[in-house]
Amino acid sequence: MALTITVSISDTDEKILKNDLLDVNQWVQDAVTGKSSNCWKRFKNEWTTKLMDDPNFTDPIESDKDKFVDQVLAHADYKDRATKEAEAEAKA
Repeated sequence: MALTITVSISDTDEKILKNDLLDVNQWVQDAVTGKSSNCWKRFKNEWTTKLMDDPNFTDPIESDKDKFVDQVLAHADYKDRATKEAEAEAKA
């Protein structure tokens, strides 16, 4: 499932952005692409290490990006950011 996100920018902020940017929409798209790429790199590095260091994990590590993500999300130790935050708040 793909996620569609709509961003609202005030008229004033649009004018300010247009002072520096040729295409505000393209800049937003590129910013999301860049953030996604950085998150993927961190995710891949973090979980490749975790899976390799887990003595209970004996499956081969997937090389296909989609399969790797599915493999990590199915791992018993996986928690997304919202879950980690909720657990931290519960401990506080």
